[in-house]
Amino acid sequence: MFDLLYPPGDVPVLPFPTAETAVKEVPGRREMFPVIRSCGEVIAKASREYCHGGSMLLHPVVHLHIIDRYERLYLQKRSLKKDIQPGKWDTAVGGHVDYGEQILEALYRETAEELGFTRFNPIYLLSYEFRSDRELEMVNVFAAVGSFRLVPDGEEVEEGRWWTFGEIRENLGKSVFTPNFEQEFGRISRSLLALL
Repeated sequence: MFDLLYPPGDVPVLPFPTAETAVKEVPGRREMFPVIRSCGEVIAKASREYCHGGSMLLHPVVHLHIIDRYERLYLQKRSLKKDIQPGKWDTAVGGHVDYGEQILEALYRETAEELGFTRFNPIYLLSYEFRSDRELEMVNVFAAVGSFRLVPDGEEVEEGRWWTFGEIRENLGKSVFTPNFEQEFGRISRSLLALL
């Protein structure tokens, strides 16, 4: 795992404004993501909308897989309000790193926001680049082992439940899960079981 390397000064905001594209700032909170090189060096920042609008700017995200001693994986059903893959089952926790955050800070923040808990010991599994037709992410994957009290947030998560590995395998390729989850599950299922 790497930490993000922020420069000592400010970074450019993408896209660069021009006379034709200059837009007035919208009042209120605007999510800004760090734009990075694959080594974790932060080279710019961009809005969620720009990162998800096909710009293919590499930006970091965190995933947390929660496995219990009964070899079950906790998954969340994405809110129908999500802009990407609404209503599909996905990793227990998944979210973007905000500009100025480090990877572990984002992991704990996202876990608190989505499932209401922060008392866990994250185990780093891997990092990889994931490309969809809308975005390019540097995915930082972690696991936690235990029977935690999980309280899904109604805004972020439609529902959550424990799945056996057999149930997951039976539903692969049936549009039940996000494509990213299916691909990631194939990469890490053995590593998850090895933690037990």
